[in-house]
Amino acid sequence: MDTVKGSMETLNSFQLTEDMRGLDAQSKLLLHSKEVLSVILQGTVSEYKGYSKKEIMGFIEADSISEDTEVSPGRTNTAITGDSAEYKLLNEKVTQFDIDFRALNPMLTKSRITVKLHIDIEPQKDYSLPYPVEKRGMYYLARKLSSQLSLATEQTDYGQLEKCYSIWICRDNIPKNEQYSVSVYETVNTQNTSLKEAPKENYDLMTLVVIKLGNIVYNGEKGEENYDLLHFLNTVMYPHKADFIETVSEYIDFSETEELWKEVSGVTGLGQCVYNDGRMDGIEEGREEGIRVLVLDGIAEQVSRERIIDKLQRYFKLTEEKAEHYYDMFASEA
Repeated sequence: MDTVKGSMETLNSFQLTEDMRGLDAQSKLLLHSKEVLSVILQGTVSEYKGYSKKEIMGFIEADSISEDTEVSPGRTNTAITGDSAEYKLLNEKVTQFDIDFRALNPMLTKSRITVKLHIDIEPQKDYSLPYPVEKRGMYYLARKLSSQLSLATEQTDYGQLEKCYSIWICRDNIPKNEQYSVSVYETVNTQNTSLKEAPKENYDLMTLVVIKLGNIVYNGEKGEENYDLLHFLNTVMYPHKADFIETVSEYIDFSETEELWKEVSGVTGLGQCVYNDGRMDGIEEGREEGIRVLVLDGIAEQVSRERIIDKLQRYFKLTEEKAEHYYDMFASEA
């Protein structure tokens, strides 16, 4: 079975996202895990076809999964290296990537030349928006591609451009005939009257993947196309069920930490854990990161201070005074 060893950090993120009634702040915690990303990329990135999850984890540049990295058109070709990367220019509306990172492209990498994929993953709670998700995804791809170069001049080397992926995971309000489906949109050569066709890597620079879930219960059959991808996402993107750890273990092996999971699995509420002999220090660190993400995500979405504090109290079982303390501590980063 193609599984990867689960880390304590990933176990922490699963504990902290147990209810998953919301999506933004909680799913961002999950998508910082290389183990979780390896399952998603294996099922969506054509360049990784035939590679194991462990190999794909090795392709991901861990230090590129960071926060608050700004990408500004009209200035420098700042690398897109993190969660919540922003575009800012004059009065342009701020646009944020949810999870943004780089990963090795094994199809084009030679012994002395490393070629990267630029990947954006967008968890989307509601598919039914005033605009098509697909158009927003293509816009993100265009901005991501153009941001790799500085201001275009006669000396600009367009050969430096590397392929971009935008992967959208839509959870709720999916039309019934579209539920549990995967759609891929990419650039293809539809007509070629020349005797010589341009290499695919010269134009295959943007791929949009839209994954539609749509129900708490997934009735797919093992062996069906996209089964593993949809089965895994349906397990981790909704409130945990009784067989959660058993299902996840088909993809991520937590056998070495299973007893620790059992110790805390009976505790309800987002991020509330039992501490024994200092063994839960990692979960405490993950809990604080979850609080930080919720605060910053709320501010970015222009949620009021009072509502964010209320969410902190409910999700993390904090007193009002403690919730206000955390809000004030992390709001300064916004």
